[in-house]
Amino acid sequence: MSYTPAAADVAKLRNQTGAGMMDCKKALVEAEGDFEKAVDILRKKGQKVAANRADRESSEGAVIARVNEDNTLGAIISLNCETDFVAKNEAFIELAYELAEMAIFAATKEELLATDFHGLTVADKLIEQTGVIGEKIEIGVFERIEGPYLGAYIHAGNKIAAITALSAKVDGADEVAKAVSMQAAAMNPIALDETRVSQETIDKELEIERHKLTEEGKPANIIDNILKGKMQRFYKDNTLIHQDFIKDSSISVADYVKSVNADLKVTGFVRVSLA
Repeated sequence: MSYTPAAADVAKLRNQTGAGMMDCKKALVEAEGDFEKAVDILRKKGQKVAANRADRESSEGAVIARVNEDNTLGAIISLNCETDFVAKNEAFIELAYELAEMAIFAATKEELLATDFHGLTVADKLIEQTGVIGEKIEIGVFERIEGPYLGAYIHAGNKIAAITALSAKVDGADEVAKAVSMQAAAMNPIALDETRVSQETIDKELEIERHKLTEEGKPANIIDNILKGKMQRFYKDNTLIHQDFIKDSSISVADYVKSVNADLKVTGFVRVSLA
């Protein structure tokens, strides 16, 4: 006589693993009611699906930013999947939030993947969910930041997120950190200020502008002076604190921050995007 699992056992297995009702029922039947064996069967299914989909592109997903309770540690992760349909799934987004909370206390992505997640490692949980959902699921980007005061912003749709670090916790710091994070998310600066722009980027920009000026027939003896102005404009457009503030384009981000507190500065930011 074949074993028929009780509805309560099927529900219990589903709650623990997130697998579909039919998959849970089949696993319990195959395990002849042995709950732990049924869990292993579902995990092996996840490993098989993960192996079969290892070469698939996982360019969709959710980008989540979280900070700790005293606003001194923060992390952003992208939980990647294959389709936008899965990326919008409530359970998928909840998992992304939970993993982002854990990422705050992990030094690297590898450390996060090795962290315990309700009895599994995060890496094994992702394999399990690959089996449940039927798509490749992985942590794509992992960014972590520390500072005297942090604030985060997640853009609607969970495709872009940013965290900003401020020099001090002052009155209004929460609003400032969120506003500057929104700026970073929207305007995608390449660095905090001109001192943080890589020499490679500077050299490339100078080469491009010098070529343009030469093609325009500008005299060689004035090109260097023109380039200085061009680079000042480049820094204004592309570095966070020099950009026009999106909520008031008459001032820079640095000016906005100083308007809240004269001694307050932006000390860093991280930004992650799937868009």
